[in-house]
Amino acid sequence: MTPAEVFLRLVHGVAAGDYAALPDLYAEQIDVRHPMAPGGDHPLLSRDALREHFSGTGPAVAQTIEFRPDNIRIHQTADPEVIVAEFEYAGVRPADGATFRVPCVFVLRVRDGLIVESRDYVDHVAMARARGTLDQLFDSAREPRGPAVAS
Repeated sequence: MTPAEVFLRLVHGVAAGDYAALPDLYAEQIDVRHPMAPGGDHPLLSRDALREHFSGTGPAVAQTIEFRPDNIRIHQTADPEVIVAEFEYAGVRPADGATFRVPCVFVLRVRDGLIVESRDYVDHVAMARARGTLDQLFDSAREPRGPAVAS
């Protein structure tokens, strides 16, 4: 699969809640980061770590919202393994019918049809607003979970 095809399977699989199949889009050894995560970036470095991430995060999201990828724009780069994908997750919160859009940018490196590296930039405030979890988001932002940085 091309990097664009892998990306499309990923975002459509996330939206469909196919969390058990998503790790198969990744190599065994990976470097997946969420640089804008409010609680700090905690790299996922193996398919098993990613499987654990999807099994925890995915179902929690699926319980509160329904969404699909929309406005997808895939940019090729000079490196044939790397794409930059701009898109939105667009959806509805079934509990009250509120609609939402969450802007995202993913930078993916795909080698031999598998993701080996990813930088996922997601509007976490928009996603928390959509899910009705702003308080939890703000709490996680107040409590850094990584190692202390010396000043």
